[in-house]
This record gives sequence, C-alpha cells and structure tokens, in this order.
Amino acid sequence: MTKKNSKKAKQPSLEAAVDFFAEAGLLKHVKRSGWWVAGIKDPESVAEHCFRTAVIGFYIAHLEGVDPYKTVVMALFNDIHESRINDLHKMGHYYIDFKDAEKKVFKDQVTQLDGNIRSVLEKMRHDYDQQQTKESIVARDADILECLLQAKEYYDRGHTGAKIFFKRAPDYLKTKSAQRMWATIEKWDSHLWWQNVVKFER
Repeated sequence: MTKKNSKKAKQPSLEAAVDFFAEAGLLKHVKRSGWWVAGIKDPESVAEHCFRTAVIGFYIAHLEGVDPYKTVVMALFNDIHESRINDLHKMGHYYIDFKDAEKKVFKDQVTQLDGNIRSVLEKMRHDYDQQQTKESIVARDADILECLLQAKEYYDRGHTGAKIFFKRAPDYLKTKSAQRMWATIEKWDSHLWWQNVVKFER
C-alpha cells in the first residue's frame, strides 16, 4: 500500500471522529429536563452538567484513592447518548425503559470510531453501567453530587422546587467522600464563594 493510499484508508475514521465531536456538541443545547419539573424555565445543559461532574469526579477520586483519569472519562461520556435521544426526567423513566435505548445509542455512536478508542469507550461504559469498579462508583457519586450542588444553587436563587432533590438523591451516594461533600453543600451558601474572591470597597 502506498503512502497516498494509506492516508486515504485512515481518513474515514478521522471523519467519524469529527462527526462524533459535532454530536457531542449537541449536548450544549440539550437541557436537563428534570429541572423543568422543578419550575426552572431555562436550566443547565447536559454538557454543563457533564463538565462539572468530571471536575467533581476528579476531586473525589483523589480523596477515595482511585484512578482519577478513568473516573473523569466515565463522567464526561456518561450522558453522550442524550445528543440523540435527549434527556428524560424521572417521570418519563417511569413509563419508558430508557436504559435499553441508551445502550443502543451509545453502541451506534462509537461503532465508526478508531478500534482502540472504541474499545476504551465501550469498556468504560460497561464498567459504569455495572457499577462494580471503584472508579465507576465514584463517577456515579459525582453525577449525583453535581445534581445536588446544582439543586442547592437553584434553591439559593429562589427556585424552592429544587429542594425536592435533597430528599432522596443523597441516599444514593456510596462513598464517604461524597457523603461528606453533600453534608457540606447542604449547609453551604452558594452566594458567598464569589464574594470572598471579589472584595467590595466601602
């Protein structure tokens, strides 16, 4: 095979990667639908949620002594399927078996990617779904904790309906680090952190 033909052979996987990047970009426009139920008209996007989940996961992974990089990958890609089927709040999940759809979408999304990258993402997804590895447990805790942090921020800004998330979600946190973090968030005033950064002159 000539160098010219070799480059052509590799090109489809690069195009597939760019398509995948574009699809991931749709998450910037997909809203987290559970907040609509809580009365929030213009809630965060799935992309915003995934970014902060990864930040939280990285931090908690260090506290728990697990691989922070595996945790971050799980956190970033956990909701990638929502670029095709959108986010569905818990009432919708009650009526629709969304898990099978999520798995089918993810399989279709990565099928054209480079073989090595595809296998890494597939293993990550399998680990996350099984919730058997320490990294997957931390990534899931980070997902829940980000939702709780966002709920506290909405609540502090007058969206009292967001408080409903405080009742059940904390019960699903498994790691001691995430549980302690939630105890801090629950008492935390989301207005104060930036005031401590910006010192107002009298």
